[in-house]
Amino acid sequence: MNIELKNITADIQRAVADALHEDIGTGDITAELLAADTISNATVITREPCVVCGIPWFDEVFRQLDPAIQIQWHVEEGQSVAANTQLASLKGRARSLVTGERSALNFLQLLSGTATQSRELAKLVSGTKIQILDTRKTIPGLRTAQKYAVAVGGCHNHRIGLYDAFLIKENHITACGGISSAITRAQQLHPEKPIIVEVENYEEFREAASHPVTRIMLDNFSAEDLQKVSAHPSAVPVEISGNITATEIAKLAHLKISAISTGSLTKHVRAVDLSMRIV
Repeated sequence: MNIELKNITADIQRAVADALHEDIGTGDITAELLAADTISNATVITREPCVVCGIPWFDEVFRQLDPAIQIQWHVEEGQSVAANTQLASLKGRARSLVTGERSALNFLQLLSGTATQSRELAKLVSGTKIQILDTRKTIPGLRTAQKYAVAVGGCHNHRIGLYDAFLIKENHITACGGISSAITRAQQLHPEKPIIVEVENYEEFREAASHPVTRIMLDNFSAEDLQKVSAHPSAVPVEISGNITATEIAKLAHLKISAISTGSLTKHVRAVDLSMRIV
């Protein structure tokens, strides 16, 4: 299930408060160069094509800093825009505008970068039943924000954390004494939670597929084993992971898989080049 904006209001407020505290500290001494009563206008533009994402975080920065700041957006969340598009106009105290500029842009450029990359990967599986999933390889403190941006871009969320689904991996299997033992224990502990099992070869896949698990994750499978899995009669959904590139995603689309998970959506993200200027 993808993260929805209505469910993360408190997280947005927390993340913004942390960012402002981190940046402002005891006060913006450079902003003191400006007269306290000066009112200015500002514009935000993108210097490159992108999918706009992070408007709620941007707005929250100025809401916490100075509620009198007026913001008019010329684009919508999730909209694809061309380079040099004006995204927003702002009006208010000049001190507040320059103090909030960097924190607001940091959220907007990072989440737009995540959404833009997600949109590009989502296009690769367009027309198929395959979902591109993110992972827990996120920037500390910004997990829900990045996973939200992944969904805005058209991809999907894996489990959010360690609490909402089992992901039984090599170390868990070893410590539990085998795949079957780990699955059985998971079913006993939290029968209501999804169970995802990571396997490293076709024999492990067969064992996992003999249980009523939610999904089986194939980690760095060879081409030969991928073909065997596609031919296997199991109805358990299959996920592929392990350094999957955009080129490989296109090649895998014909196999009997339901999802491809990649940490690159949030781990290797490049911020979009944005600019805010006082006018």
